[in-house]
Amino acid sequence: MAENPQQPALATRPLSPHLTIYRWPVTMMTSITHRATGMALTGGALILAWWLVAISNGLDGGYQQFMALAASPLGMLVLFGATWSLAYHFFNGLRHLAWDLGYGFDKKLAERNSVIIFALSALSAIAIFAIVWTGHGGYLQ
Repeated sequence: MAENPQQPALATRPLSPHLTIYRWPVTMMTSITHRATGMALTGGALILAWWLVAISNGLDGGYQQFMALAASPLGMLVLFGATWSLAYHFFNGLRHLAWDLGYGFDKKLAERNSVIIFALSALSAIAIFAIVWTGHGGYLQ
């Protein structure tokens, strides 16, 4: 069976977009991250509910076990992730609100705001953790 000269062979067709040259736009990353942080906040709500049940049962009813787990390195990582997810989701939600009002659709502005949201959410989460960790804010008496 002879090849049709008007159609190139499948082996010579370029892949579109080719993985070695395709770059994810930062706005796409913020969209994906917004969805992921929304799901992470669901897990954070479950942790909050667990904490509320533990504290309502008293010290012997599970609160000490919860606090021991939360103070472990893994617990601190999970709490930091929940804090960052909340900060990111908040700031990106403000951007979505601006978009709903018709602002910020310019490509360069949207890309700049995406980078700002990533940086601002990371700085906010670090600041919140630093305030709580150092005892400022009334959490460590």
